[in-house]
Amino acid sequence: MAMIATMFMLVKYLGQQGIALPELMFWRQVVTLPLLLGCLELAGGLSSLRTRRLKSHAGRAVAGMAGMMCGFASSIYLPLAEATTLSFTTPLFAVLLTALVLRETVGKWRWLAVLVGFAGVLVIAQPGHGPINPWGAAAGLGAGLVVAIVSFQIRDLARTEAPPSIVLYFALFGTLMTLPFLPFFMTAHTPMQWWLLLVTGVIGTIGQLLLTTALRNGAVASVIVMDYTALIWATLYDWAIWEQIPPLTTWLGAPLIIAAGMTIAWREHRHSKAITPPSAIEVE
Repeated sequence: MAMIATMFMLVKYLGQQGIALPELMFWRQVVTLPLLLGCLELAGGLSSLRTRRLKSHAGRAVAGMAGMMCGFASSIYLPLAEATTLSFTTPLFAVLLTALVLRETVGKWRWLAVLVGFAGVLVIAQPGHGPINPWGAAAGLGAGLVVAIVSFQIRDLARTEAPPSIVLYFALFGTLMTLPFLPFFMTAHTPMQWWLLLVTGVIGTIGQLLLTTALRNGAVASVIVMDYTALIWATLYDWAIWEQIPPLTTWLGAPLIIAAGMTIAWREHRHSKAITPPSAIEVE
């Protein structure tokens, strides 16, 4: 989570320097390809990339890139602490999708958690009253929704595909999807900006691999709890770089959203079902 929070900090910093969102997304994905291929080659595991489900990988990439766009936009338009908190709505949307789309039974505890979580969103957003950027808030909630959708796609892919395969094909299709936008959005950069773009991709890939390892070796409910530590890093970056402290509404709303997510994780653990952590929108 430290790596992922650092990546979003760099995205915010570079976005505020005028680097367009499509270009940020391109460099985030394209850097993953040589790094992951190199790691797999050293481990002798390129055979794990064989797949018969290219269409499923492509569909997952379309949703994943939409989520990445929302997540990046939210981090640029909002303070990092608020953008990170809104990303924690993924378990809430996952419950809604489970009930409304998959037609699975959802118990009272999870419905209560959804209500409490969205109450926290209202506290933070203060619709019609607060200073929060409405586009940033919409992007943050959009990221939460898309991650919930992607979590079901990844769950389906994981039945037949190895984790490196899921990660690499997402990066490959994501690179191909953003490449046509470069002639329209790419601008000249300073050496420092080029360096930070490279670091953004490397750190994002490291976070990606660490999260994949965590999900393979630990209980999903435990990984979800660790996901909330991103708020600590986001708050520190807001204070150290942008001299911003989260407003009172964030301090009041964040515990409601986190409590709701942990309640859902607890109930899912009880029912032996997994919900992909909020950060998976970007790193999977």
